[in-house]
Amino acid sequence: MAKDTTLHGIVLMLVFCMIAPLLDVSAKLAAEGGIPVGQITTGRFLVQGLLMLPVVLVMGISLRLTPRGLAFTCVRAVFLILSTFSFVSGIAVMPVADALAIAFVEPFILLILGSLIFGDQVGPRRIAACAVGFGGALLVIQPSIAVFGLVALWPLGTAFFFAFYMLTTRAISAYMHPVAMQFHTSWTGLLFCLPVMFWANGTGIASLDPVWPLGLNWLWLFGVGFWAAVSHMAMTYALKYAPSATLAPLHYSEIVVAVALGYLIFGDFPNATTWSGIAIIVASGLYIIHREQRGARFRAQSAP
Repeated sequence: MAKDTTLHGIVLMLVFCMIAPLLDVSAKLAAEGGIPVGQITTGRFLVQGLLMLPVVLVMGISLRLTPRGLAFTCVRAVFLILSTFSFVSGIAVMPVADALAIAFVEPFILLILGSLIFGDQVGPRRIAACAVGFGGALLVIQPSIAVFGLVALWPLGTAFFFAFYMLTTRAISAYMHPVAMQFHTSWTGLLFCLPVMFWANGTGIASLDPVWPLGLNWLWLFGVGFWAAVSHMAMTYALKYAPSATLAPLHYSEIVVAVALGYLIFGDFPNATTWSGIAIIVASGLYIIHREQRGARFRAQSAP
């Protein structure tokens, strides 16, 4: 039975890795269609919140929030807004796979922040792996900056903001249902984004001034929220059925899907330098996961 449960988790994680890049593709198509980055970000939270509402109601999950839960939810939403805005700003002009590869330095940042904030034990080997992983990111960033300019640094911002988002999630996951957490984050994020959109209307700020979507842009905006909701639900239940240590290595398969979709839809394909950077990032991440698993087994064996 345990093996069957773990298998369910693995399948759902692979589903996440196949679906999540569709969110990025939808966002890039919307941006290329002239939809501002801020409007795409807002659309994500609107559609995701609407889709999560019936799920919450059918599951009968309590939506009550304690003051502490509300505070953490607001902080979590802010970090997700900044992460989404940064990533969409990047893929608006650069290939999805390149941006995703840079954003995959997030586990390294998370490891360091976990040590600083929660006092997690981080040995010299994992610190060295983080340094190597950042070096791989530089291999991806350097040619991207040469072609696209400083906008290539946006995905690095995504990595930092998403690391803080994950730390906030860790702080409240013990007492809030993951589905309720997603629902509250969606609507809180929307409440933060809407005033900015109203303020920016007519200002001419390219990244914020909303426009009326035309044609397929409606579909792309819906796709951003739809694929976000579906993929994150898949990940939520994957973590329910299987331990994160088992699922973490699978997350890197998302890059493979992103490369395939980028090539099929936009004609983008990483060059040799970018592939080298991606390989270094993935190898460093897998090594850190290996060390985490080994440390967890050691702590379990040493426990009284």
